[in-house]
Amino acid sequence: MGRKRKDGDPLGLAGTRLAFKHGAFYYRHRDGRWERVGTDIKTAKTRAALYNDPSGVYGTVGYWLDLFLVDCEKRVKAKTLSQRTLDDYTDNTVNLKIYFGSMLPESVTPKIVQGYLELHARAGRPVRANREKACLSSMFSWLLRTHPTGLLVNPCMQVSGTQSNPESKRERYVTHEEYRIVHANSGKSIRLLMELTYRTLQRPESDILKWTAANVTRDENGDRVIKHRQHKTGVQLKIKLTPDLAHLIDQAIGKVPVLHQPIVHNRDGKAYTYGGIHSMLTAQLARINAKREAKKLPPIPSFGFRDLKGKGATDMWRAGVPIEQIQLLCGHADKATTEKYIKARWSETATPNQVAML
Repeated sequence: MGRKRKDGDPLGLAGTRLAFKHGAFYYRHRDGRWERVGTDIKTAKTRAALYNDPSGVYGTVGYWLDLFLVDCEKRVKAKTLSQRTLDDYTDNTVNLKIYFGSMLPESVTPKIVQGYLELHARAGRPVRANREKACLSSMFSWLLRTHPTGLLVNPCMQVSGTQSNPESKRERYVTHEEYRIVHANSGKSIRLLMELTYRTLQRPESDILKWTAANVTRDENGDRVIKHRQHKTGVQLKIKLTPDLAHLIDQAIGKVPVLHQPIVHNRDGKAYTYGGIHSMLTAQLARINAKREAKKLPPIPSFGFRDLKGKGATDMWRAGVPIEQIQLLCGHADKATTEKYIKARWSETATPNQVAML
């Protein structure tokens, strides 16, 4: 029987291995380490419950996936990991726990990982399974670095024998004519998101749809810019408002900006979900193609707003804009990524050997 706490336990910390000192809660691990778990008692008790493992899953893959997410949360706060990556990891662990959750890390073999990939490929979700495997691999790599377990190698690595499901590259290049036809026959919101994506090369789903008038500001030289932090990369970016872009945004915002209203908004001034406005574009393409079919014209192949980001980067490259400038606008960490991004959508026509035989 544990001894009574001297303070009478007014915070209900008995049995939690928590202590409150210096204005924060601390958890005492079994190896003697003390970890600061914040100043909120509810958050601290939730973390302690995970560490104390009342459900009896201590040491399993499911247990370590939860702790991996805890570590990722710390990295987000330290700005060494993006919130987007944490969100993706959190989503990916749902199916991973169902399949691997009760296993011990050392019992997971490359063959088992390969079985997971093949199972989900047959279920029609090969690409998502690849992303989940990548999350599992990141967790195993973290576990090998930080905690002594029976795990000796990462079973998800290609060197271990696993092969990801094949994926088709995003190679769709939207031609100028296709762009003009869809733009001319679409509503205000679709046209606006098309132009903003093409001009700024930002991600429509995670960045542009979240822009408000507050993102329009001035830089140190007094020039008007769109200032934002890319959700996926965490890169802080300032995009200069050229006359055309400034006119486009000013029209969308209006003479008297509404506080917190998205630049791309519906008739009620509310934000679109990406799925919602993408469905609008898909429906509009179907209507355009129905009219083209009636005129015996070929259909316009389907495309999404994200394809216009690739089109914009490719068109800049073809116009002679330095690759470094395109890289900066895209937020890519290195130039090679930008080059691959562009060349996946554009291939030059090769000229045959015309050297005369002597």
